[in-house]
Amino acid sequence: MKIKTGFELRDVCGEKVIIATGIENIDFSRMISLNESAAFLWENIQDKEFDAGTLAELLLQEYEVDKADALADSQKLLNEWLECGIIE
Repeated sequence: MKIKTGFELRDVCGEKVIIATGIENIDFSRMISLNESAAFLWENIQDKEFDAGTLAELLLQEYEVDKADALADSQKLLNEWLECGIIE
């Protein structure tokens, strides 16, 4: 998977959000709020191919978390991002 072109992480009033930029995302009218760990993951997968395993490894490197939990949380996050249409 990869991040779709035209989606950026921004800091809006102290909150990390993903917004759409560019003409290809003209119909995207939402901001997606990210918690600290999701923002960390987003920042570390820019311009890279990734899957749930990639995200889980990043979580294991940064946080004290069980491998099974990291993988489950990563898959859940990917499903949410796919549903929102911000990754492909």
